Amino acid sequence: MKILMVNKFLHPAGGAETYLFQLGEHLTRLGHQVGYFGMEHPENVVGNALGLYTSNMDFHGGSLLKKLGYPFRVIRSREAQEKMGKLLDHFQPDVVHINNFNYQLTPSILVAAEQYRKKRPLRIVYTAHDVQLVCPNHLMFRPDLHQVCEKCIEHGVGECVKGKCIHGSTLRSVLGALEHRYWKKERIYEVLDTIVCPSAFMKSRLDTDPILAKKTVVLRNFVKRLEPVVPEKKGYVLYFGRFSEEKGIRGLLEVCRSLPDIPFVFAGGGPLEDLVGGIPNVRNAGFLHGMELKALIAGARFSVCPSECNENCPFSVMESIMAGTPVLGAQRGGIPELIQDGKTGWLFPAGDRDALGQRIRQLWDSDAPEGCVEDCLRVHFDDLAEYTEKLMAYYPQG
Repeated sequence: MKILMVNKFLHPAGGAETYLFQLGEHLTRLGHQVGYFGMEHPENVVGNALGLYTSNMDFHGGSLLKKLGYPFRVIRSREAQEKMGKLLDHFQPDVVHINNFNYQLTPSILVAAEQYRKKRPLRIVYTAHDVQLVCPNHLMFRPDLHQVCEKCIEHGVGECVKGKCIHGSTLRSVLGALEHRYWKKERIYEVLDTIVCPSAFMKSRLDTDPILAKKTVVLRNFVKRLEPVVPEKKGYVLYFGRFSEEKGIRGLLEVCRSLPDIPFVFAGGGPLEDLVGGIPNVRNAGFLHGMELKALIAGARFSVCPSECNENCPFSVMESIMAGTPVLGAQRGGIPELIQDGKTGWLFPAGDRDALGQRIRQLWDSDAPEGCVEDCLRVHFDDLAEYTEKLMAYYPQG
């Protein structure tokens, strides 16, 4: 089978890219031909035989001259449509598996896929890593109010403009709203055959759109299985992931200051990294990966996932539980679907800093974390092979 994997970034940038690379590698090992389409970038680690990629769009850097053309390309991209079409004609895939595409690639790639499908059979699968199809800022999170918001789902995407929901910018929010309205009017998402949702929560949000509701299925993300060895617990509470507002970092750091006798370790990076330093009982281990990160996870008494946004299916929760480390998680989004409250972790009201601090104190002073280790090690999340086998049911058959 020939499979074209599509994602705006073809270099390591986040969870969607981890998913893309690992799934693509496994499909190749199974004997399938896998190609990739996305933006050009000097750090790209995958590609296609024709070397066809869209021009790089850097919204946070780059020259002003280049940015002047962005408003005309974030809604519809002739370049993306033409290059995608050429690649489809050359590679002739049986399935196009789409991941993150909005703004940089735009749904223009779906126009190219639909045009190609008029000539040859093609299955179009989309993995929803976020709620972009129903929320222009993809997080359902109001940055100005620091709170979850579903107003675009309830009242329309004009709410995105009112709240300046995309990077606090009126212009970007207007463009995001226009992009959403344009493609909804075009009914472009009808071309998708299957929308893979990593959580029941994600499915529930996408199902608010009648077109999407006909196509959604729940298939949780895969996680690499660790050796079932009871880890040696050490004296710290762990947060690992992105240091950003919507992840609840600001509130967690406030809690850390209020519990000076409890050591915390943070591992990761992001825009709020400067806030992590300067607190005596907080150690910033930086961005870790591989065995170094696994050892840090396994050694924690428990980890914390304090997200204030609607998480989808966070790898950090699954990785922690699989390492025998229970998770104190926010009761929001897809997080509660992964935690067995009282067995593999505990839940607290998202955004409630007092409740978070009280729960950390209670857990630190009790034997509860140690009692959850065995329950964590008994949990089964699909590994890559199991996930791929289930995913193949939505690829072309025969």
